[in-house]
Amino acid sequence: MRTGTSGPVGFACGATLGFVADLALADPRRGHPVAAFGRAAHAVELRLWADHRGRGTLHTLLCAGGAAAGAALLARGVRGSRRADVALTAAATWAVLGGTSLGREARAIGGALAAGDLEVARERLPHLCGRDPQALDGQQIARAVVESVAENTSDAVVGALVWGALAGVPGLVGFRAVNTLDAMVGHKSPRHRRFGWASARLDDVVGWPGARLTAALAVLAGPDPRGALRVARRDASRHPSPNAGPVEAAFAGALGVRLGGTLAYAGRVEHRPVLGAENRPVATADIERAVRLSRRVSLLALGTAVAGRWVVSRGRRVGRFGAGSMTRRTGG
Repeated sequence: MRTGTSGPVGFACGATLGFVADLALADPRRGHPVAAFGRAAHAVELRLWADHRGRGTLHTLLCAGGAAAGAALLARGVRGSRRADVALTAAATWAVLGGTSLGREARAIGGALAAGDLEVARERLPHLCGRDPQALDGQQIARAVVESVAENTSDAVVGALVWGALAGVPGLVGFRAVNTLDAMVGHKSPRHRRFGWASARLDDVVGWPGARLTAALAVLAGPDPRGALRVARRDASRHPSPNAGPVEAAFAGALGVRLGGTLAYAGRVEHRPVLGAENRPVATADIERAVRLSRRVSLLALGTAVAGRWVVSRGRRVGRFGAGSMTRRTGG
């Protein structure tokens, strides 16, 4: 019997090893596979760019589709070896997860704010989000960090694990490719308003299950489950992003803080609804609380993904058995 990355045992071992590798090693400063993908996607963009949705759709299909197809070929190539399956799943999981680097960057900014070094905090903020740091005071930077920790818990950890459970290594790699493309071209700048439309919409689709799972786990793992559930139910739909809304609202309720409000991105100002309006403003100490909540959510997501992979594999086996029985009964 041949085994592959679709097996629940192989996925459980590989995903756990990759998760532990992210905890121990985080993201390398040089030579990261996601950074290499980003450079390749940028090169494709330079050749294809036009202020047109069709060109942007082609760019998305070539980059994200190519990454997923390449991962599928690798997974098929190692199907005959359990060890190779586990190693490939572990490597892919490590490559696509970013939870440890997320926590380190958030804590570095929190440390600068705690020391009263606003300039260092402003210098480091672009490592987490695309906001204009020069327009932010210490409280606003702390709020931006907590919001980024919440959103990236879904984008950099939970969403990838969900798609790994559903589709193995191609799911892991494909999700990260789509999410990276959205970060590169999915924003509403003049250059990418049309060209990045397909990447942004596809990211909304593939991010949907991970965002809902992240919000649910934040309710379960947070210090105030009732508050998290209340704010998530009431305020999630008010956020302009269909996926950031549930996650940020759940974190706001769990931590007892207010998120949202006025944001500035490269000269563009957005006025977003406040999430958890009855709560207090974000303080510097809440950065550490958000990082700890993110870590608990990530661990629960790993367990959920492993269990989900077992359910998916069992369903496939039942389906094959049923199809074989039907063939024998009908003489096919």
